[in-house]
Amino acid sequence: MKTLLTLIVTSLISLNVLATDVAELQTDWAVANYQLKGDEQQAAFEALIEKADAAVEADTNNPDLLIWQGIIKSSFAGIDGGLGALGLVKSARASLEKAMEINDMAMDGSAYTSLGALYYQVPGWPIAFGNDKKARQLLEKAVSINPDGLDSNYFYADFMIREKEYAKAKAALEKALAAPTRPGREVADQGRRAEIEALMAKIKTS
Repeated sequence: MKTLLTLIVTSLISLNVLATDVAELQTDWAVANYQLKGDEQQAAFEALIEKADAAVEADTNNPDLLIWQGIIKSSFAGIDGGLGALGLVKSARASLEKAMEINDMAMDGSAYTSLGALYYQVPGWPIAFGNDKKARQLLEKAVSINPDGLDSNYFYADFMIREKEYAKAKAALEKALAAPTRPGREVADQGRRAEIEALMAKIKTS
């Protein structure tokens, strides 16, 4: 009985640590992505990648951690843009694909959103794996899973603008702006809404 109780307590503690890890990754990413610049931003992302890798290593089959590992690495690749960017996006893709294999509905289908964004943002063959057809499929799936989501609609709209499908982009941006603020994600939401407003302005001048 004592052994069983110990196992239960240990399991609960582990679950709490994992939940904290996800929340910490979300918060640290928002700060690094939206509030820091230059050397401070680079140092923050490098530390955050180490934290995400350690969290995933501790629980290799946690889809939420894998998704955030992918988001963090793909975000830093976009900011850094150096020789290591290609390795980062490939690693991000692997994390997101593994998350989808485990549970493609995790975090309201966020793996579809992040993977779709990767496919339209990275170069195509022979440099990388970029593919607009694949990006469209993934982003449409993301919106079907989370039709009123802030991020799903933002990235779908961004892709639609690149495809010059402005009516679809505008509708998606309006949905994104109507999305409720996510508890604990205020910094991220504020940053994303600023990006949405920038896309709205871009549509008006297109």
